[in-house]
Amino acid sequence: MQGYQNEEGYYSYGETDSTCGAEDGLYQPYEEPQDLQKPKKQGGMGAKLMKCVALGLTFGVVAATSFAGTNHFFAGVTSEDTTASDGEEVLSGGDLDIAEGTETIDRISSRPEGVIEGTAGGAVTDVSGIVDEVMPSIVSITTVAMTQVPDFFFGQMQEEVEGCGSGIIVSQDEENLYIATNNHVIERAKTLTVLFADGSSVGAQIKGTDPSSDLAVVSVALSNIDEETRKSVRTATFGDSSTLQTGQMAIAIGNALGYGQSVTTGVISALNREVVVTNETDGSTITNELLQTDAAINPGNSGGALLNARGEVIGINSVKYSETSVEGMGYAIPSGAAIPIIRQLITREIVTGPKTAYLGISGVDVTQSMSETYNMPLGFFVTQVVENSGAADAGLMQGDIITRFDGRNIKSMDEIQELMKYLSVGSVVEVTVERAQNGSYVEQVLEITLGAKR
Repeated sequence: MQGYQNEEGYYSYGETDSTCGAEDGLYQPYEEPQDLQKPKKQGGMGAKLMKCVALGLTFGVVAATSFAGTNHFFAGVTSEDTTASDGEEVLSGGDLDIAEGTETIDRISSRPEGVIEGTAGGAVTDVSGIVDEVMPSIVSITTVAMTQVPDFFFGQMQEEVEGCGSGIIVSQDEENLYIATNNHVIERAKTLTVLFADGSSVGAQIKGTDPSSDLAVVSVALSNIDEETRKSVRTATFGDSSTLQTGQMAIAIGNALGYGQSVTTGVISALNREVVVTNETDGSTITNELLQTDAAINPGNSGGALLNARGEVIGINSVKYSETSVEGMGYAIPSGAAIPIIRQLITREIVTGPKTAYLGISGVDVTQSMSETYNMPLGFFVTQVVENSGAADAGLMQGDIITRFDGRNIKSMDEIQELMKYLSVGSVVEVTVERAQNGSYVEQVLEITLGAKR
């Protein structure tokens, strides 16, 4: 199980505990953690609510991150007119294949004024116009996975469990539709089903995942989507999260409790909130900076959209504060942090053969227990650097602890190797290391040109 924590307290995820919805009119509430050393993760996978209560189980999944986007309705996926009444083209985001060198902000569309239906003294009184515009780009995601459950006679047994979450349509190519969500929504899933706004559903596949940012992309084959649904769905329009101000309007849309899409409203409560993800399985932690909002983030909302008053996606709903004495503290991944990762998850391909990149290091993982015992940063401890390798040429040294690799937080060699699969000879990667100097660790950033294994 996993959970969020900071100095003030603990956070739960925007998923349910072992069930997507409620049964017989009963809802499963968020519970205040009983052991503050083990934050409770509000998981997105489950069987039946009453069964889970009887067994006393809680299954968890991570959450977080959001993203920013670009500007075109899917070519051939929507037949909606994209011309405003004054003749100006209205662009819709989602084309993540931005031309090399083009700034993301240049591709973020401007929605025409007047989207909001009603205002009173400058206050928004009706967001139905925004919801109508955005809903075709939001989907519900249902997963089926196998998990370990306690059994009175056998100790542990495998059980098939169902989970739910949300997703945002972001891009397509000639064969597939691509949907961004949280990694914890689809983690360990055997099967995935996507439900579109028109009520039609179709199977999906995992395209790519990035656990360190809690982002993932799933793909749906266009050939499996019927023509009417193709005409109704659209890509989301993304806004620039770096321009947000505290107090601005926020609208959350997601698959709350697995019942289908629902809408909540609030404001941006705070920016750049530092939240620590703790994995109870191995004790590792990852820190992310999230948007805080008082728009209700309910179980099943993970992977859904946090919108501004123009209907642009400025965050991906992910987590809420779980203490019973606190209300109105939900969190979302900023759009600006998510777009580069989402783009890479869509476009990257595994490199094989002579183009396979080689880093040239060996070492050991710094686990949570090692970190606490020896006062070392979590990451990968380098014990050897191969002479004349890309790592050696860039100045990587024995004793360095790698904490970030190619834009990702890492805590093991397995995670580095997972990222290396998509890099070719000649690729330049940015690597962050903690280097021991005068009794403390100092962060350094190296640029490593990957070579070929000799």
